[in-house]
Amino acid sequence: MRLVTKFELAAKNTYQLHGLHKVAFIELIKSNARTLQRTNALASLQNIENELAFRLTRGNTLNF
Repeated sequence: MRLVTKFELAAKNTYQLHGLHKVAFIELIKSNARTLQRTNALASLQNIENELAFRLTRGNTLNF
């Protein structure tokens, strides 16, 4: 999996973020320990979760 950056995530709506979260989580499960795939999946999950949390604090959860 390639790393999903916070700049890419800012352009997506909340539904898309939840979809990406699912994809990244599945990639994490499929990955082997200490691989670039796992590192990117974990970092992508963190970026997605940070973006979702940021939107909740701003009160902008749908962001169409």
